[in-house]
Amino acid sequence: MLLGATVVFIRLSVTEISAGRDVSQLPAFGAGTADSARTVPDQAGLKGQAGTGSAKPARGDDSGRAASGGGKGGTKEETEAEGALDRISVRIYLTEENRIETVPLETYVQGVLAGEMPIDFELEALKAQAIAARTYIVRRLSLGDRSGMNTDKADVTDTIEHQVYVPVAQLARKWTGDQEKANLAKLKRAVEETRGLVITYGGEPIQAAFFSTSNGYTENSEEYWDQPLPYLRSVASPWDADISPRYKETVTITKEQFYAKMGLTGKKASAKLSIKVTDRTDGNRIKSLTINGEPFSGREVRERLGLASSQFAWSVKKDAVTITTYGYGHGVGMSQWGANGMAQDGKQAEDILRYYYTGTKVEQASKLPI
Repeated sequence: MLLGATVVFIRLSVTEISAGRDVSQLPAFGAGTADSARTVPDQAGLKGQAGTGSAKPARGDDSGRAASGGGKGGTKEETEAEGALDRISVRIYLTEENRIETVPLETYVQGVLAGEMPIDFELEALKAQAIAARTYIVRRLSLGDRSGMNTDKADVTDTIEHQVYVPVAQLARKWTGDQEKANLAKLKRAVEETRGLVITYGGEPIQAAFFSTSNGYTENSEEYWDQPLPYLRSVASPWDADISPRYKETVTITKEQFYAKMGLTGKKASAKLSIKVTDRTDGNRIKSLTINGEPFSGREVRERLGLASSQFAWSVKKDAVTITTYGYGHGVGMSQWGANGMAQDGKQAEDILRYYYTGTKVEQASKLPI
């Protein structure tokens, strides 16, 4: 049985089990179309820096083992446990095809990696993303999380509601010509060299949120979701500004559109437009502001206006509002472009993950206590 097999690897705390924890209240993992590096064409904005092989990987500092050897070796018991993990299947509801695809766990991770990160990112960044993707599905299965599902016959969808997944048939034709063999080999290498690895905090898989591009800092989880998580803390991410094509964007909308999207009517839509920031987050995003005296959160403005980030500046002209955003995505967890920048600097996948997920470990799922 699927969940029974998964419980071998993940220890749920007594309090979570006895309290019947409502996993629907956990923050949604899906990065969102506007949040993930996969929305950028594979070659865009890299300026020849990714995939050059110039970075020299550094070994992880707490395990004596490079992430690239994560799934290899170990005791007979560990090998047998990893084999059990390999026997777990994931059932994905393919929304456009209206069918369910069932694949081994590591095949699912490979499909997610293809959907969530450009293939010409550095190998160590791809490996970090693979571990995050694996952590998500292992956690979801172990908790019996059914959020975002309209059918009991599948475990996840292939959309941003969970993780974007490229089906096996589509993956086989995702690239053509000379790219096909090299890209598939790189994709498989990133998955194979992290086989079985997950990110843990306190011995349990984390909520491994990620997004495309930071504004220079990541965000504390409670600034975007209600729940504070000790491993989703704000950290500096200076790489993004130099290498991400999504770091800065400018949009212009009419005042009429602005008021309509913000739900402002009557006197509040006819008065001179006044926008005032009242608080900022630790990640330097706008936490709260007022528009013509009406209070809003930075997240609310971002979502209503379809902005790339909740850090933004603005200018008001006669009939239009011009808004410039910094960063791309909700800002919580691992910045994908930041991860690529760290990899270019010679950091290994485990280093990247431990940096963006405060106080965590990267370890074999088979080593988790029962």
